Amino acid sequence: MLNVLLVTFPFFALVLAGYLAARRKMLPLEAIPGLNGFVLFFALPCMLFRFGSTTPIAQLLDASVFGVYLLCGLVMVAVTLAVTLNERIRWNDGAMGALVAAFPNAGFMGVPLLAALLGPNAVATVMAAILVDMVLTSSLCIALSRLDGAQGQGVQAMLDAGRKALSGVLTNPMAWSILLGAVASAVEFRFPVPVEKTVWLLADAASPVALFTIGAVLARSQMQANHPMPLSDYVPVALMKLFLHPVLVLGVGMGAMQLGVPLQPAALTVMVLIACLPSASNVSLLAERFGADNGRIARIILVSTAASFLSFSAAVNLLT
Repeated sequence: MLNVLLVTFPFFALVLAGYLAARRKMLPLEAIPGLNGFVLFFALPCMLFRFGSTTPIAQLLDASVFGVYLLCGLVMVAVTLAVTLNERIRWNDGAMGALVAAFPNAGFMGVPLLAALLGPNAVATVMAAILVDMVLTSSLCIALSRLDGAQGQGVQAMLDAGRKALSGVLTNPMAWSILLGAVASAVEFRFPVPVEKTVWLLADAASPVALFTIGAVLARSQMQANHPMPLSDYVPVALMKLFLHPVLVLGVGMGAMQLGVPLQPAALTVMVLIACLPSASNVSLLAERFGADNGRIARIILVSTAASFLSFSAAVNLLT
């Protein structure tokens, strides 16, 4: 366990550093979008492209990983909605809560953390999970969030939201960097040396800046979400993310292997650890964009991130 903590501590320490920098106003809140933009449009796409282009194409396109992970995501969305929908938490807030329960922070945190723990071969499974979450799980939850529309308009509103979600995916550089990396791997493409060095430098910056930005985003969300809220509105969802999601992935994955699905044990281990990650911080931005209770989503992300330092390290210790 101590050896695992020695690996995970720097990653969570960078998140804490970003959180404290924003809370103590050493980092102006107005600068956070700039950091986020650098990670999203420059550093992280370069890192994902590097991993994708240097990973065998068969590992990137593992249908068993896509199928098992997608099924677990759909179950998490359904269970979270069934547990949380009530007179106060309607479809908009419930769907965003379901998304934050099923969508781990695999992009900003999972890629560098799991690569450090398990080696670069783990990243192919992480990238498959990122594609499922960005393209399918997010689109489904955004569409469900529109069901609060007037009767007779709910379905149309849901379809419109689904189209907007897919449009957002098409403009997301993370998805394109993974796909382009897979193509580069398939055709064995390499950049000219000066260009490759530039891309690799940006890739090296992704991990520290992304983790620091997560902390800053969490601090900003907490500072802006100052209305009171019962613990029952957000703590159960955070616990479902950290405990129910990985148990579900482990159970479904083992069941699939028993049924003959060609899922590799190493890939299942990576999938379970992905599910052990805290909630994705970008769901807070989606909640704000679609008019959901961003204060609730921010609290779920904050609780899951703080608690995952111990829960994720314990899961790594158990599984490896």
